[in-house]
Amino acid sequence: MSLDAALLSARSGLAHTQRALAAAANDVANAETPGHTKKTVAGRADAGDGTGIGVRSLPPTREVDEALVGEINARRAAAAAAEARLALLRGIEAAHGSPEAGDGLGDLAAALHTGFEDLRADPAEAGRQAGLVMQADALATRLNEISAAIVKARQQAQDGIVTEVSAINATLREIAALTIEIREQVALTGSAAALEDKRDNAIARLSESLEVRALKREDGGLVLVARGGMVLPLDPKRDAFSTADAILGPTAFHGAGGTIPGIMLGGQDVTQALAGGRLAEYVALRDQTLPRYQAEADLAAAHLAGRLEGQGLRLFTDAAGAVPDVTQPYAGGAMVGFAGTIRVNAAVAANPALLRDGTHDVAGDPAGPSAFTTNPPGGPAGFVTLLDRVLDFAFGANAQPGVAWGAIPTGGLGPDGTLSSPFGAPPTLEGYAGLLTAAHTADRAAAAAALDGTRALMQGLEARFAARSGVDVDTEMAAMVTLQNAYAANARVMSTVQAMWDQLLASVR
Repeated sequence: MSLDAALLSARSGLAHTQRALAAAANDVANAETPGHTKKTVAGRADAGDGTGIGVRSLPPTREVDEALVGEINARRAAAAAAEARLALLRGIEAAHGSPEAGDGLGDLAAALHTGFEDLRADPAEAGRQAGLVMQADALATRLNEISAAIVKARQQAQDGIVTEVSAINATLREIAALTIEIREQVALTGSAAALEDKRDNAIARLSESLEVRALKREDGGLVLVARGGMVLPLDPKRDAFSTADAILGPTAFHGAGGTIPGIMLGGQDVTQALAGGRLAEYVALRDQTLPRYQAEADLAAAHLAGRLEGQGLRLFTDAAGAVPDVTQPYAGGAMVGFAGTIRVNAAVAANPALLRDGTHDVAGDPAGPSAFTTNPPGGPAGFVTLLDRVLDFAFGANAQPGVAWGAIPTGGLGPDGTLSSPFGAPPTLEGYAGLLTAAHTADRAAAAAALDGTRALMQGLEARFAARSGVDVDTEMAAMVTLQNAYAANARVMSTVQAMWDQLLASVR
């Protein structure tokens, strides 16, 4: 080998070693940076006329399992959705009260039943009458609180949708800009490893809002496909999705004839096509779970008021003093939102003796409650006819002997009548009230369990990714020692070649 060839080989070796050292040092410095992956600078031997003339550094590369990354992002979307669901359902669980403390919805309905039994033992006792009014008020207040919690959670879901749409648009613009940079850099240098880390990190953030799959091209290009097959546009200067703010009440719904704005993509309403991540979870809560909760609470309140009304005691009314007709369909009727307005009848609150005497006569219905006449003024202080009717029938499964109450609906729920309860309705008021608390709080527990399970799975997948693509500082430090030795060896070659040149020049002087 000539001195020139030896010098060229040593020089290229120094340059390659410097690049590899720089990559290793960068890995060590960013070992804790989220999304950073190990970069490898490989070398390729150069030869001329069959003789080695040095080494050429290849562009930095990442060793990333794209299928594993996609699975991690899918788990990330599931975890974000479960976390959003859990956060909103916690408030509703709290509003239901605590069965352990005896103040759950079913417990308060049972306490009202017990209060009527206590009053029957001494119908004229003013203290018992006043105590029963207080129990009725506690039950109405609990229904008010549950309804308020549902309305609040539904509004939070709507606000969350607007926030997520904004975040998705910003992240899509970021991904689009990075993709342009990556394609340009790949075209110039053959690699854009650091930029790909940034883009993968942005895709990971996007997956929390909306589950997506990234289809990458060799030229650095990218296609993002949402779960369900929706291709997301990538434009650094334009938003992909749009929606609008809205104030929601119990009657609001999304869809034909509804007042809730949809989520638009390219002029099309894609609200119901979204799947995975916080955005889709907020949509499901706003349009399905929470309107169903509202309907179930409204039905509990309406049938409570209606069954007592049918026996001759208007104990519960809305703010206008009316009782909803439970024989009418829920959607579009007076029952919608009744749990939020139910209260103790002002006439009963002012005169608790009406709990004994009754508030109105009942004509009687072969398919419903039998006839009833109120205790007239000055009537017997021990009047128990109404109390027996309440205890035997209002709190029972029948409206009169042999005639069952109309079933509490489990279908046709929601403000648009499209929802259904996931359970069969018990025939009694206490049974239905207790089941509501159990069902609603079970959903919260299920969300917590789903979050724990998804997080555990995601941690396992992330550990696999870190083992393959992450930075191991100990390994990198050992590699840097090896590279430093290689650097020193190449430097010695250059020093030796320089000394030989000096001797050669000195001999010809």
